[in-house]
Amino acid sequence: MLTSITLQMAKPIHPLGRFRSDINDIVTEIVQFLGQNNAPFTVNIYPFLSLYGNDDFPFDYAFFDGAPQPVLDKGTGIQYTNVFDANFDTLVSSLKAAGHGDMPIIVGEVGWPTDGDKNANMGNAIRFYNGLLPRLAGNRGTPLRPGYIEVYLFGLLDEDAKSIAPGNFERHWGIFRYDGQPKFPMDLSGQAANKLLVGAQNVQYLPTKWCVFNPNAKDLSKLADNINYACSRSDCTALGYGSSCNGLDTNGNVSYAFNMYYQVQNQDEFACNFEGLAMVTEQNISQGNCNFTIQILTSSSSSLTTLSLMGSVFATVFLTFLFL
Repeated sequence: MLTSITLQMAKPIHPLGRFRSDINDIVTEIVQFLGQNNAPFTVNIYPFLSLYGNDDFPFDYAFFDGAPQPVLDKGTGIQYTNVFDANFDTLVSSLKAAGHGDMPIIVGEVGWPTDGDKNANMGNAIRFYNGLLPRLAGNRGTPLRPGYIEVYLFGLLDEDAKSIAPGNFERHWGIFRYDGQPKFPMDLSGQAANKLLVGAQNVQYLPTKWCVFNPNAKDLSKLADNINYACSRSDCTALGYGSSCNGLDTNGNVSYAFNMYYQVQNQDEFACNFEGLAMVTEQNISQGNCNFTIQILTSSSSSLTTLSLMGSVFATVFLTFLFL
């Protein structure tokens, strides 16, 4: 089992980093155990989380193409232009304070979600990876740890059944969609030759039909209950504030919820009734960036689920904490 620490910085920088006081003893014990066994310290760094729910965090500092105002670490005199380097070096300082300043560090997870929040979108994901991957390829490291860093991207596929307790974005970390198709161009070699990655081959989909709101429905008294039923048993995270389907009108929101449930139920005819509020259509009502999905066949879904589990192998245990 691999134990990893997730870093989340609410402030641009934490000079002379230390482990949080209330968990310092247990984390120090873990560090000592790793040191005794010549094992690396694995950390998850998510610049997106520094932005999430914190409108005061400097937006450009989450990326790698140059924050307009670098942040000075008064303890070291180093100017930081991105929160990834600041996170990493905060850990370096914390390990040094724990007596293990030379311990190898692996970044077990780093990535950017593409839906489920106002900052989770394709454009920001492309900007993030366009900055991260060339830096890794160039072995630039960080100010306190120049050179090669072992880094693993998170994640491979979107996970439509993942817990959204931290936020709706949790289901949208994949660089591939739910059906194994690439979301956007990127170059994993870090040479800036972006192109679409090779997607899953021979994916088979259910018939091209959707479940939508029935405009002839008369009794709307149970509409809210049926929407809640559909969304509690499927994935409606794209309807949230700032998400890809946030701009739908009332009928569009209802149709999206009904269709997601209908597709999860493999287009079962009884899954598109909702007490007379829904109907099946063969007209695709996707709008702009809001995609009304068609479910893949069960055999294809099983194969992609296996790939998703493989892509999440480095996320077995989380000890989420902040630095002082």
